[in-house]
Amino acid sequence: MLKKPKVFVGVSGGVDSSVALALLKEGGYDVTGVFLKVWQPDFLPCDWKEEKRSAMRVCATLDVPFMTLDCTDEYKKEVVDYMISEYRAGRVPNPDIFCNKYVKFGVFLNKALELGADFIATGHYAKVEVKSKKYELLESVDKEKDQSYFLYTLTQEQLSHTLFPVGKMTKPEVRKLAVKFGLPTATKKDSQGLCFIGKVDMKDFLSHYMKIKPGNVLNLDKEVIGNHDGAFFYTIGQRHGFTILKKSSVDPRFFVISKDIENNTITVASKENDTKEIYSISKISIFDLHFVSGFFSNSESLTVRIRYRQEKQKCTLTKTKDGYDISFNELQNGIAIGQSAVLYDDNKVVGGGIIEKVY
Repeated sequence: MLKKPKVFVGVSGGVDSSVALALLKEGGYDVTGVFLKVWQPDFLPCDWKEEKRSAMRVCATLDVPFMTLDCTDEYKKEVVDYMISEYRAGRVPNPDIFCNKYVKFGVFLNKALELGADFIATGHYAKVEVKSKKYELLESVDKEKDQSYFLYTLTQEQLSHTLFPVGKMTKPEVRKLAVKFGLPTATKKDSQGLCFIGKVDMKDFLSHYMKIKPGNVLNLDKEVIGNHDGAFFYTIGQRHGFTILKKSSVDPRFFVISKDIENNTITVASKENDTKEIYSISKISIFDLHFVSGFFSNSESLTVRIRYRQEKQKCTLTKTKDGYDISFNELQNGIAIGQSAVLYDDNKVVGGGIIEKVY
């Protein structure tokens, strides 16, 4: 009798990971549900205990083993401390990407393999396929829920031990399966916000580690039109959290287009009045570019996302002395230093890197 492949499934207490667990058990795998415990600040509600109970109820419903893996130190160091240091330097990091890299596909995967697992599985909306002896990371069937943007750091070794059971279905299909399997998470709302910690106001979160530092809000003519609480708190594209003085009910809605950490100013514009001026970025430089399946040379078919959920933009990738440049076919706006640019060839993730400069 053939031995069943052993899979450790990351169960977060949500519907996606619950259905992933149920599908793998139904498919004949030897499954274990694993709850990843991470660091949480003492000034936020303690949600992890309830999420753990939810994950335990799912495992009990499916009659599969359950365990908890403590990732507190790694999460604090690699995700939270990194995020704070990046904001302090004036950049805007993407903590979900680092959570995947260092926690889910770092600590979790390594511990699973150490304990004899053949694979780990998560509830991510993405797909892994093997072509020409290479593992490829692909967008999920559900384009609205696709999470491939957050997974571009995965290596061939990591992908060879990874399963994404819900990547080949839509969210409504996942919900229907949750009902079919009788899962207690079937009607649970989707989680939002920072990976594991949940929906938090970033400024409130950061203010526990960085002091309020009032500064000026500028328009495109460098005129002072308002005030803010510290340039490092703001992200490019943000539409709230600053005060515009002398405004009327018919004024356009402003959003942040740039920030100057040294002078502690942010510059805002409106799509209604300043469209031509804000769509001005033709090129970006990136570092730490990681190719998922090896170097990709067919530039003509490349597209890029410079933020999650953005429509993919046609582009050209060029090797430089210090890294890589990405040139856009059409001018872009709202690009934040420190975010990730993720490259695609149709629905395949080519790779990605951290945005270092905009031109």
